[in-house]
Amino acid sequence: MLDIIVSVLTRTIVAGTPLLLATVGEIITERSGILNLGMEGLMATGAVTGFIVTFITGSPWLGMLAAILVGALLSMLHGFVCIGLRANQVVSGLALTMLGLGLSGLWGKPYIGRPLENRMGHLYIPGLSDIPILGDVFLNHDWYVYLAVLIGLLAMFALKHTKAGIILRSVGENPKAAESQGIPVNRVKYIAVAIGGALAGMAGSFLSTAYSGSWNEGMTAGRGWIVIALTIFALWQPSGAFLGAYLFGGIFVLQYMLQPLGISPNILAMLPYVATLLVLLIYGLSASGQRRMNAPATLGEPYVRGER
Repeated sequence: MLDIIVSVLTRTIVAGTPLLLATVGEIITERSGILNLGMEGLMATGAVTGFIVTFITGSPWLGMLAAILVGALLSMLHGFVCIGLRANQVVSGLALTMLGLGLSGLWGKPYIGRPLENRMGHLYIPGLSDIPILGDVFLNHDWYVYLAVLIGLLAMFALKHTKAGIILRSVGENPKAAESQGIPVNRVKYIAVAIGGALAGMAGSFLSTAYSGSWNEGMTAGRGWIVIALTIFALWQPSGAFLGAYLFGGIFVLQYMLQPLGISPNILAMLPYVATLLVLLIYGLSASGQRRMNAPATLGEPYVRGER
């Protein structure tokens, strides 16, 4: 029984890692007032880019960096459409999803079913990683897991305790007031969009270079859409992203553990999405949830510089 619990906890942390990375990225993006519904496409593009670069070079670190770069560049396209052209952010985000999924399918077609020789390595701490239970659950994962936790903690600190975090929040809440204080609103929005795309690309590269070690079309399996819901579930706070990511990572693990019981695979595949809807419904209907569920004031609204 103890072995099963340890296995579930270990796999939950692993399954929650891409959700944590992408959710933190989406929180940063939405805090600036930009809604990005293209996370699924960004994660898919990051996954195929990370895999191809790792396959060719043999270095999963280069694969990660390439995925981060591609994610940032592709999200900047969304930023240009929404910030520069002030187009509808929902339409642009959905188009970004379709573009990302299409590009990933095209680029990855020659690599389907070809395994990586070099996957992202695990962090091993002599003495600590060998501790029973504690070492297995927390100290025997690949580098992505620890980088995701570090990035989440840095985002928590930056948003609350740094000048950059205050600027980001002010741009999302009241860009006119921020502009009156000399803050380059559009520049801040572009940076936030690029960071969000970079983290989504990094989340995708985790799936192909560490989690599975191979590329298959559709391997993001709707995680990008769950990230959108987790951003709301987290109340646009990185601290909430930790809870949401690992909670739904556990649901992904549960989905696979229930398969030997003869439950329909279609029903099991629905679990993460049903859980997402139930959590948001329960939280939204509760009194405390209604008081606290406040999105950034200008989320999804185009900003016209100098407009009064």
